[in-house]
Amino acid sequence: MSAPLIDGFGRQIDYVRLSVTDRCDLRCRYCMPEAMTFLPRADLLTLEELVELARHFVRRGVRRIRLTGGEPLVRKNVEWLASEIGGLIGHGLAELTLTTNGTLLAGKAAALHAAGVRRINVSLDSLDAERFAAITRRDVLPSVIEGLDAARGAGLAVRINTVAMRGVNGDEIGSILRWCGEQGFDLCLIETMPLGSVDDNRTDRFLPLTEVEARLAEEFTLTPSAHRTAGPARYFDVRETCGRLGLITPLTSNFCAGCNRVRVTATGTVFGCLGHDQRIEFRDILRDGREADIDRAFDLLLAGKPRRAPHERHGRLTAALYPCWRCRRFSPLPRATSRSTRRAS
Repeated sequence: MSAPLIDGFGRQIDYVRLSVTDRCDLRCRYCMPEAMTFLPRADLLTLEELVELARHFVRRGVRRIRLTGGEPLVRKNVEWLASEIGGLIGHGLAELTLTTNGTLLAGKAAALHAAGVRRINVSLDSLDAERFAAITRRDVLPSVIEGLDAARGAGLAVRINTVAMRGVNGDEIGSILRWCGEQGFDLCLIETMPLGSVDDNRTDRFLPLTEVEARLAEEFTLTPSAHRTAGPARYFDVRETCGRLGLITPLTSNFCAGCNRVRVTATGTVFGCLGHDQRIEFRDILRDGREADIDRAFDLLLAGKPRRAPHERHGRLTAALYPCWRCRRFSPLPRATSRSTRRAS
């Protein structure tokens, strides 16, 4: 193994979120507008290039890779990609995981397990069909439930990711937690942040998880858990459901000090932090094929990785760049307008 990826603050980067596409078959209101313009396919890394980049990351000490999108399962031959990266498990890579909206999971769960995936996150913000359709702009909740059943049948451990939104699903969180316990799934709640260009104003929808945790503690027995994953979630054991509850709190309890990850867009842009416009373009470097140049690019990225995202008091984000939390699509905004409020993970 080559020298590990260590940033200027001594943090070792051992976790990569690897976007395989910017496309998605849903249009979640907090994530993207209905009339979405996606990138030309020629701009994306090929599957072979994604595998090559993953190998370079593993060579530099990355232990965990998560496939994301957009919606990763809409990418043609994503099963082959998972199998190729999964082949690195035991050869430097410890775990390959995936985040999905679940709509296509029924037909792909078995192949993902065969590829080496053992754990997935499924985004699900409501169990009410009408509310689900209002949030996602698509009436496909039965397909998601079918996909979850297939994942469990294939032997995949499932964590449900739910974005907590005031006035949208805040009244449903306790019910979702109970349902997850019945299904054998963990639940992770996520605060909204000002990320991504969307039609809706998300400021009024922000629901601090400190408030949600206090409300859940009146109904459930929550005990801090030693369970950890590669990401920033803090976990609680839930006595009444025999399951776990995770909280991702980028605004009410910042977790930058322990950051161990970088994000890669589907075009090969690698970001050291979601809250900063600090990036390295890897696509052309990969296509030139010189390993020394790739290593230099990694080192340059890590040298510029900031200590923390530019949060202010009261949870406002001052970055001039807003990446979509799910698809990691990035669009620069004028600095004068960057003191608004929306969401990340």
